[in-house]
Amino acid sequence: MARAATTTDALSALAEPRRRHILDAIGTGERTVNQLVEVLGLEQPYVSKHLRVLREVQVVSVRDDGRQRWYRVNGQALRPIHQWFATFERTWNQRFDQLDVVLDDLSHEETPHEHPDHPQSSSRPEPAQSQRDAAQSTGDPDHP
Repeated sequence: MARAATTTDALSALAEPRRRHILDAIGTGERTVNQLVEVLGLEQPYVSKHLRVLREVQVVSVRDDGRQRWYRVNGQALRPIHQWFATFERTWNQRFDQLDVVLDDLSHEETPHEHPDHPQSSSRPEPAQSQRDAAQSTGDPDHP
């Protein structure tokens, strides 16, 4: 039984990491299948299969030149995806900016033992020292 097509739109097609690698390898120019096979180190049928999916959702276009097929990224098909992600980018940048302000405020708050003019008091005994002192005063080492 044949599998149903799961890639019917550009975003779904780009969910596959190898397809994104193919787009990266094509870049802003054109590449043939054989060039992509060489650059990516993948088998030719595998690259062709992914190019077919990318072509079906119009993320890449193909130009025939004799026996060669040249693939190019179709930026117009990627524009809606870019715009959709851009809304999240703006939101996260705003949140990171707010977090930077909070972290900056926290780093400027000083606690008494951190201030250079107020070193941590050396008169405060360490917990183990307090227990030894208490044991000596009561004479019972198990009862501080």
